[in-house]
Amino acid sequence: MRYLTAGESHGPNLTAIIEGVPAGLTLSIEAINQELARRQGGYGRGGRMKIEKDQVTITSGIRHGKTLGSPITMTVTNKDWKNWQTVMSVTPVSEKEENLRRVAKPRPGHADLVGGMKYQHHDLRNVLERSSARETTMRVAIGALAKQILAALDIEIASHVAILGGIKANVPENLTVTEIKEKTTISEVNMVDLMIEEEVKALIDATKKAGDTLGGVVEVRVENVPAGLGSYVQWDKKLDGKLAQAMLSINAFKGVEFGIGFEAASLPGSQVMDEITWDESGYHRASNHLGGFEGGMTNGEQIIVRGVMKPIPTLYKPLMSVNIDTKEPYKASVERSDSTAVPAASVVAEHVIATTLVREILEHFPADNMQELKKAVANHRQMTKEF
Repeated sequence: MRYLTAGESHGPNLTAIIEGVPAGLTLSIEAINQELARRQGGYGRGGRMKIEKDQVTITSGIRHGKTLGSPITMTVTNKDWKNWQTVMSVTPVSEKEENLRRVAKPRPGHADLVGGMKYQHHDLRNVLERSSARETTMRVAIGALAKQILAALDIEIASHVAILGGIKANVPENLTVTEIKEKTTISEVNMVDLMIEEEVKALIDATKKAGDTLGGVVEVRVENVPAGLGSYVQWDKKLDGKLAQAMLSINAFKGVEFGIGFEAASLPGSQVMDEITWDESGYHRASNHLGGFEGGMTNGEQIIVRGVMKPIPTLYKPLMSVNIDTKEPYKASVERSDSTAVPAASVVAEHVIATTLVREILEHFPADNMQELKKAVANHRQMTKEF
């Protein structure tokens, strides 16, 4: 399965084309829209989320509620486009109109300056419109489709916020996907530790008042993934490497870890490796410090992957920058933004991980149609159980 996304933050539409989805998948557009709504939620979001109500339109690859095996086209309309039609016009405009909302003061920590240098854009809006996290709308839509494939294979996935602004949630080591879904559904900050919710919200409020932003750590867990996905035979076939790349491709993400992650650097090997056990249901691990991976391959345990999100670089109390026209010091430009997007980012992380897992599954197993795929996955599970 492969896909492309297209569209600018304040353009008319966001678009994705997905190729390689098996035929015969019963697809729920309502479920995709529910996931898009999750991405727009979360305490600390800014004014843009009050304007947009993301809904997907599918214009190819689906007939009578089932996938055809042909490319699927998804579109989300930007409602704010009506206020930006001149600024983001596809056709030529006057010189005066060209300079409407021109950006010449790059924001520290954003793609503005380097993107302008690379593509020789002297209006940095040409950079920030595509580098915006608005692009993740379509990756959530694609991931929502991928999650429906996972569900058809009895694979469950969920996400939550482990740390926000330095406040760490108490997360049980054996936390299940079901428990994550139950607790985050009633949490405004997408946390499983409901005892600290008010403290986190108070911090977000104080940070917003100060014109600053907050980062955090998000965690994704996946259950019932077949053992043996990925491979050790080449560096680029390691599935944990692919998942790490997917996580770091999300806007503002700067780190990734599996299982106990960086903590393993401070422990002896005897406290890190997961002992192997066996019973009539197959092989298991006595612990899951390695987060479901050994040798770049899934080992059948719960996948646990975390991503570190830096604070959003767009500040209402802007840092110093340089005007690219005059080269004089200025305070950076201010674009509409959030005080924190960590809860929303956990939803994005969930969906990019789901997409990457589905791509691996569809590469590993025969997958022209769902019936063939289900049979192949069931046979594989039986094979690893009897090994």
